Order: sequence, then structure tokens, then C-alpha cells
Amino acid sequence: MDGPRPGSPSTTDPDVESAVSVSVVLPAYNEADTIESTIATTLRRLGSFLDPGTFEVIVAEDGCDDRTPEIADRLAAGDDRVRHLHSDERLGRGGALEAAFRAASGDTLVYFDTDLATDMRHLEELVTRVESGSADVATGSRWLPENVADRPAKRGVPSRIYNGLVRVFLRSDLQDHQCGFKAISRDAFDSLEADIADAHWFWDTELLVRAQRGGYEVVEFPVEWTPKGDTKVDLVRDVLGMGSQILRTWWQLSVRPRLSQRVGLVAGAVLAVVALFLMTRYLDFGAVLAEMREADPVLVGAATVVYLLSWPLRGLRYRDILAELGHHEHVGFLTGAVFISQTGNLVFPARAGDLIRAYVVKARRGIPYPTGFASLAAERVFDLLTIASMAGAVLIGYTVTGRTAELARTVVGAEGAGRVAVVVATGVGLAAVAAAAAIALSARRDRDLVAAAVYRVSTDSYADFVVGVIERFVDDLQAVAGTRRGFGRVGTVSAVVWTLDVVTALLVLAAFAPGLGAVELVAVSFFAVSVGNLAKVLPLSPGGVGLYEGAFTLLVVGLTPLGPELALGAAVLDHAVKNLVTVIGGYASMVGLNVSLTTAVKESRGVRDRGDEAPELD
Repeated sequence: MDGPRPGSPSTTDPDVESAVSVSVVLPAYNEADTIESTIATTLRRLGSFLDPGTFEVIVAEDGCDDRTPEIADRLAAGDDRVRHLHSDERLGRGGALEAAFRAASGDTLVYFDTDLATDMRHLEELVTRVESGSADVATGSRWLPENVADRPAKRGVPSRIYNGLVRVFLRSDLQDHQCGFKAISRDAFDSLEADIADAHWFWDTELLVRAQRGGYEVVEFPVEWTPKGDTKVDLVRDVLGMGSQILRTWWQLSVRPRLSQRVGLVAGAVLAVVALFLMTRYLDFGAVLAEMREADPVLVGAATVVYLLSWPLRGLRYRDILAELGHHEHVGFLTGAVFISQTGNLVFPARAGDLIRAYVVKARRGIPYPTGFASLAAERVFDLLTIASMAGAVLIGYTVTGRTAELARTVVGAEGAGRVAVVVATGVGLAAVAAAAAIALSARRDRDLVAAAVYRVSTDSYADFVVGVIERFVDDLQAVAGTRRGFGRVGTVSAVVWTLDVVTALLVLAAFAPGLGAVELVAVSFFAVSVGNLAKVLPLSPGGVGLYEGAFTLLVVGLTPLGPELALGAAVLDHAVKNLVTVIGGYASMVGLNVSLTTAVKESRGVRDRGDEAPELD
């Protein structure tokens, strides 16, 4: 909110602050036809049970484009009980209410919809419940058994479903979370405000749920309610958005508090074991081990050397990314930082190693955390673009040679862990290609294409969160790839890094003497590695163990005449070579840089959660 309009009493006026005990907020968006009569009715009703000078009515005008601002200005100028808070931009219903509550003078904060759908004879009960101290939060209800509202089916049915979902997922015992007729004490609002993430229609629900979880007394009482006009809720876009908010709040309140490092490690191990068990249903592991014993050790050794060569290039790429962000460091140190972070990804779930790298460069070289996170974001976009391009190039090759149908049969006919891995890889791959391409395009122009697409689906605070993340990615990529030189250098090195990754897999596969022609060996290696790494994008297990092997095996079996035992043996050995090099390099770098992996992941998570600076490493 921009603040009080001319004619409104100042929020710093000591007389207003000391006298007013009840503040009623009217959230208004294009209410020119009703706002004047609503204010008059509200003042009259408040005056019937409150002493003069003890209440105020605040019009929280949310970026209206009709005559609402003019009317509110006129009314505020003519009556010192009325205030007008204006916003040039849409804050959303919840955002407008929060801004108005912060500016309000009363200790009892009240709001209701300006259409006065709730009978105003209930206003005294609403205010008294909180002002008397018998409740911290009070809300009217249209769904209590003693007074069920008569709502049209197109509004009543979705409301019933929505409230049922809230009760199930968020463990609320209230019947109606969305009734626009609520009051809350100043102390409760001040305590809860920072935790409420939504700024639109879900704000009401989140307020009630968090108040209940916070131990505040929340009371629900029946009200007479009459639908008036068309709802401003978009029954597709906003309902979809509120559904995502239920899941977001459920995750924050019920799941995330239970996630610990130990839980993550156990869950990752269980996923790996499940993937291994599923594979045993279709494969003879004795035959797999026999195939691995027959692999040519010289070619496996050559694969190890090739993969080692990619690590200085990873450090070189990271140096170029940081240089574009204004920080110049040695390749050796940065290679060690990359080693440590990738080792962290093998040990901890949810790609916690990515945060470790930002922590290490801050602790050892003083590079600010925002820059560390930005450099990681840019690196990930380049990785996705490169991997997707590799898969796309091979796919084009299969299309040109008429083998697309064979590829389709591979995915459709897959079973067990392999099918799960490829389905995951396909879904993630399609999303990654679309998102990375849109982010890259957005970084080269003023319009954020991904944000525009998100807002077509939803405009709630979760959409704002997603768009905020995307905008940070775009800003980070613009900083790194905003120049042709930066894009060219980082892009070229990324291509070489991932090509060496493919060559490593190719040499391991060749060590099993598969009898494939050179062209087919190269093509299947590129495709298997790209799909396998796309399967690892989702943090379902530490290091993507199980997913990578499943996707790699399925692609090799489906696109070549090789048997599953040989394909799995190659996949396991390929991943083992890469992980072994990573772990050895990671622990050597930890010793050289005096970094504790567990301390680093703990502190880096704290930085991400708090958004502040972490202590230096010892």
C-alpha cells in the first residue's frame, strides 16, 4: 500500500493510536458501485455498539481502475473515522489486507467483504469475540450444521470440496475457511503475519490454519449469508492456485519439520534398495556380475582417465561463470569446490551439495552467498541446455534414420525400475528443455516468457514464488550469458564437459565388447547418458543411484541388440567409475581446503533458510 490518501488521518497520529481500539478493513477492488453504501452501513453498525472515537474504517483499495479511489478519498476527507489506503499495483486480496492491518490503529482487526453478503447484525458478535479476549481469531461460517448457507451449486460444491481438503491435509477443525467475515487480535496478527505466504484468496485459510497450529484460540460461529453478484474468484485459475497452496502449506507444516539429514539419508537408501529390488525381478544378477568381470580393464582405465580430464574443465567453467559475476579465482581452487559439492550430492539427498559449494567459496574466498547461489543457478541452466541438446541431437538422428518407432517401443514396453527411470527422465527432460529454453530466451530479451506462462495458470502467491525463482534464474543467466562472449565460453566448455562424460560411458560400454558399430555405439552412449542424467534431476536418491542405471540400461537394451545383463553391468560400472572419481577428488579437496562435509551442508542449509550470512569455516 502506498499509504493514507489526502484527508486520511496519519498512522503516526498519537491521538488516533491511543483512542481507536477496533479497526475494520474493507478490501476493495473496483467497488465503485457499492463502496459508499458499504462504508455508511459499517459506520452505522459500529456506532450502535462501540463508543465514538474507538473505531475506524479503512478502505484497502487494491489498485482499482474504476472510481473507487475517488470515492474513498472523498469519504475519508469528510469523515475522520474513514481512512483510505491506496496501492498503485495489485497486491492481491491478502496482500491488501496485510498492508491495511499493519497501518491500522486498533488492537482488534476486522475485515469483511464489501458486498456485505454476511448479515451485518453479526458484526457485534465478531468484534466482541476478539475484543473481549475470549478468542484470538473469530470467523463467520456458512457451513455449520445449524445454519447452512444456500449457495448456488457452481460455488457451493467447489467450496465444500475445498474446505474438505483443508480439513484433511491441514488438520483444521473448521467448517468454513473462506467466509469473508473475520477478526483477529493485534498480537495474533503480528505473530502470524511473517509466516503467511499467500497474498490472495488463500490468505484467509492460511491465517486460520497457522493460528490453530500456533496455539491461538480460533472460534467459528454461524452467520446468515446471502450471495450477491458474481464471485471474483476464477473457478479455474484461482481454485487451481488454492489447491497448490494447500499442498504448499501441508509441506511446510507437516512434512518439512520432519525432514532431517538422517531421514533424508534413510529415504535415499530405501529408494536405492527398492530400485535394486525391482531390477532383480527381471535380471539375473549373477550374469550381471559375470559380464562385469569380463570387461576390458584397459578400456575401463581409459574411461577413468577421460572422466578425470573433465574435472579441471568443470573448474574452468565455474571460473568463467564467476568472472562474469565479477569474481576472479584460480581454477585449482574452484575445481576443488566443485569436487566437494558433487561429493555432497552423492552423500546427501535433495542435491544438498549445490548449497555446499556456495558455502565453500564464501568461507574460503569471501564470495557473497547471493553470488554463489547465482553462479550455481547459471551452471544448472547450462547443464540442462547441454544435456537436452545432446538428447535432442540423437533423437533427430533416430528420426532421420527412421528409428523413432523403435525408440517409442522402448519406452512403452519397459518394465520395473527401468520404466520408472525413463518415465521420470522423459517428464523431467521435456520440462527441463522447455524451461531451460524459455529461461535462455528470456535472458536474451526483456519479456519473461516462463513467468507469463505461469500467470496464465495461476496468480496466487505460489505462482508469485515460482515466478520469483524463475526471475532469479533469468537474472543469473543474464549476468553470465548476457554477452556473446560469456554465453560462448560457458556454453562451449559445458559441451566439452558433457561430451567427456559420454566418452567415459562409451569406453565403459566398449569394454564389454558389445559388437556394435562405431556410429551406433556413439549414438546410444550419447542418448543413454543424457537420459540417465535427466533421470537424476529429480532428487529421489543421493547421486541418482538407481535412476541413472535404470534409464541407461533401458535405453541400451531398447536401442541395441544387447542383453539386459550386459547393459546393466555397463551402467553400473559407468556410474561407479564416475562416482569413485568424484568421491576420491571430493575427499582430497576437503582435506586440502579443510572443509567438513557435514558442517558445510548444515550451515549452507541454514543460510538458505535464513537468507543471512553463515559463520566462517574453521
